[in-house]
Amino acid sequence: MPDGLVLPEPLWRAVCTAYGEPGRAYHNLDHVRDVLARVGEIARDVGWRRPREVFLAALFHDAVYEPGRHDNEARSAELAREAIARWLPDEQIDAGLVERLILLTARHGALAPADVDGEEALFLDCDMAILGSDPAAFDAYDRGIAAEYSAVPPELYAAGRRRFFEKLLAAERIFLSPYFRARLEERARDNLRRKLSAAPGGAGA
Repeated sequence: MPDGLVLPEPLWRAVCTAYGEPGRAYHNLDHVRDVLARVGEIARDVGWRRPREVFLAALFHDAVYEPGRHDNEARSAELAREAIARWLPDEQIDAGLVERLILLTARHGALAPADVDGEEALFLDCDMAILGSDPAAFDAYDRGIAAEYSAVPPELYAAGRRRFFEKLLAAERIFLSPYFRARLEERARDNLRRKLSAAPGGAGA
């Protein structure tokens, strides 16, 4: 947690309640902890200009998550704004920046480095870092997403997942920041190619 930022107990309870909703096989508190660990890595190796805003955006970025909905990020951003106003009114948090960072996560796979600044690129890559994890962690992530979409007919889910993976592979770069690209790009591509080749016509779900 950034120096000087103290989360009131009611705020933390609200976050735990949100991420503890039934059906969250991947977008749960473990995912948030992983993203926050990456945020801490950047704080150590690079440094954030607005560490408190980045931390809060990471904390709330998936607070609202219903598979298949297209407004999860907008609703998560709204929840973050409400929490900042209610529990951190005197901390001079830039709620607009927190909101922008969360909303950007809706555009994973559709952004180029020129579309974001350096801080935004690093934040987005923290969320995408799972793609460049070791094969076992990547496979656990992929199974978790499949479980969250279990209500979708398997053939439709597999086709959608395949399109997403193929879109990522076709992009010039998966990671927007030089930091993560140097460390995780090749492993992410290996993971994606492995899943696609393992499930012809599907998405390895």
